[in-house]
Amino acid sequence: MEPVISLLPVFAIAVSGVAAFFIMFTKKNPNLREFWSFAAAFIKLGLVIAITPTILAGNTMEYTLFTVLPGIELKFRVDALGLIFATTASFLWIIATVYSIGYMRSLNEHAQTRYFACFAVALFSAIGVAFSANLFTLYLFYEILSIMTYPLVAHNEDKAAFDGARKYLVYLVATAKVFLLGAVVMTYMVSGTLDFVPGGILNAEMGSGLVILIYILFILGLAKNGIMPLHNWLPSAMVAPTPVSGLLHAVAVVKVGVFSVVRVMLDTVGIDTMAALGVGLPTVYFVSVTIIAASIIALTKDDLKARLAYSTVSQLSYIVLGMALLTPKGLTGAMMHIPNHAVSKITLFFCAGSIYVSAHLKKISLIGGISKKMPWTAAAFTIGSFSMIGVPAFAGFTSKWYMAVGAVEQGYDVALYVLLASTVLNAAYFLPVVFTMYFGTPPEGQNYDDVKERPMVVAPIVVTAILTVVIGIFPDYFIGLAERMVWR
Repeated sequence: MEPVISLLPVFAIAVSGVAAFFIMFTKKNPNLREFWSFAAAFIKLGLVIAITPTILAGNTMEYTLFTVLPGIELKFRVDALGLIFATTASFLWIIATVYSIGYMRSLNEHAQTRYFACFAVALFSAIGVAFSANLFTLYLFYEILSIMTYPLVAHNEDKAAFDGARKYLVYLVATAKVFLLGAVVMTYMVSGTLDFVPGGILNAEMGSGLVILIYILFILGLAKNGIMPLHNWLPSAMVAPTPVSGLLHAVAVVKVGVFSVVRVMLDTVGIDTMAALGVGLPTVYFVSVTIIAASIIALTKDDLKARLAYSTVSQLSYIVLGMALLTPKGLTGAMMHIPNHAVSKITLFFCAGSIYVSAHLKKISLIGGISKKMPWTAAAFTIGSFSMIGVPAFAGFTSKWYMAVGAVEQGYDVALYVLLASTVLNAAYFLPVVFTMYFGTPPEGQNYDDVKERPMVVAPIVVTAILTVVIGIFPDYFIGLAERMVWR
């Protein structure tokens, strides 16, 4: 079926980039400045919704801006996979904007104009990746995202912030330049194109050793996926304000990493080629180390954001593991985990930020009994935790179930054992936090007399927590989009 030629994907990408300029020009009027964030967020979501019927009807939508060389174009295309990511990111941007305003104003943060402008450019880049039609376009927006989120990580402008931001930038830009760019160039040299094609553009006949090398370079170069040992940028970036952590861990940055891995596996290397080269099981073993090791490290962290950061490192590798199963159920589960993890993890980070705004506390050991003063925050954290653990009726359960079925179908016992073991570890590092919130006691000399929840901070948390339950009970939309990619 011929793709639908339309400028809608271009407009959906560009709207947040344009908003960034308006945000900068209206910095002296905070209300107007934040209006542009809201306006762009709603317009972006509206454009994504306008694209949706075309994709659900089985079509794709594309538009080419210009051609650099034969086979190298700045080109956009929307399919079911891109729509999964774009729907998640554009919807969560609205919620994150409300939360950011409440958070930044409550703490009277500096450089709020720069913050909101960079946040808008981050969404510009993320949707650019989601709608990329080829590796050239994806690489361009991938790099823009790395550079434009640096000011967000360095927002506090102290030594810890600059150190964390420097590590963030060095890891992501260096791996993209050394590994990812190398993989892109080699792909063009052996195939003559960089287009994403269902089934992939690489095959074993090009030389099995060469294709395996390209595959490895892609996995290492897309370091936003958080796979060990190239994960250390992610915990270091926790020096950023909590809304930025939500952006990094749920809405944009890490999701761009795993989304790009999924795209490469499906439409550059190809699932059949991966099976023919026998790289599925080695990839499962490789990411299983990250899943288990990061979960164990999370157990040791008393800092709430640090615990959530290592949880993210672990959970991202679920997506790569699901893809490496090379079965329909595994692929479906992997793609579903992109939105499922996003709504669950942003809920958890928002809760961490709510506690900091209201009580100025970061340590788990210091929040004993805080649910009495912050009931909505504690309830939302419980819901997010249940989803990450994989409790039925919460978002995380569905994707984990599909991946477990995929592991059984493929006969990869190690993948099933890793999923089960990590679920136990998820419970081990999330449930004590929940228990502490409800049944713990404050340390001696500490009280919560002045602690109260802030409405503009709590309202977005309630929305994402509800969304986590809704997606868990009614997962059909994302299941349908994922299966559309599997059965193309």
